[in-house]
Amino acid sequence: MHQPNRTTDHRPARHRRAVILGAGMTGMLAAAALAPHTDEIILVDRDELPPEPAPRKGLPQARHAHLLWSGGARTIESLLPGTHQRWLEAGARRIALPTGLASLSPQGWIRRWPEMQYLIACTRDLLDWVVREQALALPGVTLLRRTEPVTLLGNARHVTGVRVRDTADGTEQDLEAGLVVDATGRGSRIPQWLTDLGLPRVHEEVVDSGLVYATRIFRAPDGTEDFPVVNVQADTREPVPGQTATLVPIEDRRWLVTLSGTRGGEPTKDPALFEPFARQVRHPVVADLITDAEPLTDVTVTRSTVNRRRYYERLATWPAGLTVLGDAVATYNPVYGHGMSVAAHSAQALRTELTRHPLDASELARRVQRATGKAVDTAWALATGQDILYPGATGTQPPPAARLLRAYMDRVALTATGRPAVARALISAMTLSRPLTTLATPDMMIAALRGPGRRPLTGPPLTTAELSFQHARRARS
Repeated sequence: MHQPNRTTDHRPARHRRAVILGAGMTGMLAAAALAPHTDEIILVDRDELPPEPAPRKGLPQARHAHLLWSGGARTIESLLPGTHQRWLEAGARRIALPTGLASLSPQGWIRRWPEMQYLIACTRDLLDWVVREQALALPGVTLLRRTEPVTLLGNARHVTGVRVRDTADGTEQDLEAGLVVDATGRGSRIPQWLTDLGLPRVHEEVVDSGLVYATRIFRAPDGTEDFPVVNVQADTREPVPGQTATLVPIEDRRWLVTLSGTRGGEPTKDPALFEPFARQVRHPVVADLITDAEPLTDVTVTRSTVNRRRYYERLATWPAGLTVLGDAVATYNPVYGHGMSVAAHSAQALRTELTRHPLDASELARRVQRATGKAVDTAWALATGQDILYPGATGTQPPPAARLLRAYMDRVALTATGRPAVARALISAMTLSRPLTTLATPDMMIAALRGPGRRPLTGPPLTTAELSFQHARRARS
């Protein structure tokens, strides 16, 4: 890969170059969005990024379950063609929804209807590695490893670049750019940098359920090559801490099992307590599946799960030459699995605006920020509308209209357990494949009034073949 080009032609360098802060999923997708519209892209990241699917310091939450929903997966494929196939070749699975899902929702077990949407199941390390390989192969893309941003260049009206520092020797350099993209995630320093430029502090909302994640990886038993994702969700209607258990089949014939609990009902890193916690959630199916399974790792615990949104699109003045994407705009309780898909939609919004405005257009950054705010709305509403209900949750209580919407969504979810057309619409919205408004059509409202029309399932919708490994294991023991 070539080194950053310091030469210029008859056009100013800032009009030809984009600088992206952060080389994670959001940063790489931003590079893909920018590649057809600029001559040079410089990605800046503090980490020494691994050359294979492996953990990295800047993404500790990667060890937990990450489900890439079809709405995000399709968008990534449109930005980086061939990514789907690369994931599958590297060991990921494409799992049909809800066909390959055994899930207990707050309203009951979800029937495994024929495919309506899908998800990509593998480790987060594999997802990121394939996207990184694809993006870094694009013409004009350069990665500065072990480099951190120091401050923005320019003023409140126009950001012209960024000052960066080599973390090894402390040397600094100024990178001029027509567009600076902040994709540094939860630790973004943009709010402070904007106030340093003289702009008002951005409005921020926080909803914190106190959720804690605990994850362990097991060797998948023989005969489980096509095993579904198994998930037991919490029920916010019950005045108890929300506890969940999720089993995801991942590459190399392994099961990744993530447990979670909100304030007052958190899991711990004690391996001896992992299975007992899984057994005390609303149904013990995940605990039953991992009984006697071979653990391959210790238990990893993460506590940084707060929902936080910064409303950059509401600032009266927004500097040209700067845009903020992904987790730097909004972070969500990971249990809903929306972060990567929202990042992909934000990158797509960037590409869409670039087809309408050149990189150096004064209105580009403002339009991208507004489009990013819209991309965030659905995931934010779904996450915070549920999380604020858990005991001990902190944050702004939803207005009466939001509570009415939540009651309607509960009714839709109940109806989806028995009516495939409603299930299709709900799953399409939950996977960010269709807008949430599609759940409010007259046909959907009538269906919701009628209800599910079928008796609820009384247990996990696992087939005899899927459970046969347990009988074989017990016979051997």
